[in-house]
Amino acid sequence: MKRFFMLSMVVVVMLGCLSGCAKVGAGHGGVLWTALGGTQEEAYTEGWYFVAPWNKLITYNVRLQDRSEELHVLANNGLSIRLETSVRYRVSLSTLAVLHQKVGMDYYEVLIAPAMRSASRKVVGRYAPEQIYSTKREEVELETLAAVIENLKDAISKKLAGANLEEEPIQIKAILVRNVELPDKLKRAINDKLEEEQRALKMKFTLDRERKEAERKEIEAKGIAMRNQIITASITDRLLSYEGIQATERLATSQNAKTVVIGGGKQGLPLILGGQ
Repeated sequence: MKRFFMLSMVVVVMLGCLSGCAKVGAGHGGVLWTALGGTQEEAYTEGWYFVAPWNKLITYNVRLQDRSEELHVLANNGLSIRLETSVRYRVSLSTLAVLHQKVGMDYYEVLIAPAMRSASRKVVGRYAPEQIYSTKREEVELETLAAVIENLKDAISKKLAGANLEEEPIQIKAILVRNVELPDKLKRAINDKLEEEQRALKMKFTLDRERKEAERKEIEAKGIAMRNQIITASITDRLLSYEGIQATERLATSQNAKTVVIGGGKQGLPLILGGQ
């Protein structure tokens, strides 16, 4: 009986130890809440910890996270646009306890989402639908990112007023516009306009190329004409006679059979007959 009692006590102790173990997984941070002291200031890193059954260890993802947001906003002409966006953010381990105490695990819905929606309405309202759809998407992303960061700072300063923060509890890293949904009629009009612009650019390129080729040919023709003028001006009867005599001398000394008639050619130049 005594042995059974001792075995039972060991089992109870082991079960108590196991029930008091809590794990902070990879890429996570932990916040300890105790029944007597509430939320503790120290943040827990990855690992196993002994936590009394009446206390609780709450874990948060501190990796870079990505959350999709579907937004319905108005462009500068009043047209409603549906944006498929995503927010990249992370929470700071050093301020995790304050964030948990003041806001809680639904910090995204309380802080980030409202900041994102407000910033998107303000930024998109400055652009035309075709700009957001085609040429200005990157600018919209950067402006929205700056506006979200500013809105989030204001929201955090109100929610966490008086807290001693070593760094920003939530850091927004990027805002991405993944898709812009417009009415079909407007989308077709924008696509037709873009295609027309591309055709105009192609035609402009072709005309510029042809014009440059014509200019090149004109310059080449002028150069040939100038060269011919110089050559023509340098050729005289004396020069032709001299060159003819030189050619006659070279032929006369060559091994080929030929007949040379002195003075038989035009202007008294030698006339060469025969030969191989």
